[in-house]
Amino acid sequence: MDNIYEINFRKIGNKEIGHLVPLEQYREIPFEIKRIYYTYGVPESVKRGFHAHKELEQVLICLNGEIKVKCFDGKEERIFKLNNPSKGLYISSMIWREVFDYKRNAVLIVLASEYYNEKDYIRDYDKFLKLVKKDYWENENTI
Repeated sequence: MDNIYEINFRKIGNKEIGHLVPLEQYREIPFEIKRIYYTYGVPESVKRGFHAHKELEQVLICLNGEIKVKCFDGKEERIFKLNNPSKGLYISSMIWREVFDYKRNAVLIVLASEYYNEKDYIRDYDKFLKLVKKDYWENENTI
């Protein structure tokens, strides 16, 4: 799953003075940042996401608490635990994602490569499976 990976950010500081984590586009963040949003106050029983994006890339960072993110690229599924504000999760386009298991006042910030565009979302899982399999077979036939 090369299109999903964890990023360890630079952490400047120490316990005595605190820490600063710089996030710069094309450095720590592998794309131009066009949108930033965050979620907070999500009850532990709530599950979010349940979609993929046609073009958009994201980096997810849990600034406080803990969450889990399930990612599926059409072939392989992985679950990532985010609970460290100096680590992020890069998710490319065409990855189905589900965010769940919110713990301890979790705050999730998301850095996105594109502005909000509802047309970029794939919210139907069966449609996602058809699109990702079609893309896989087209790429296989060009090799």
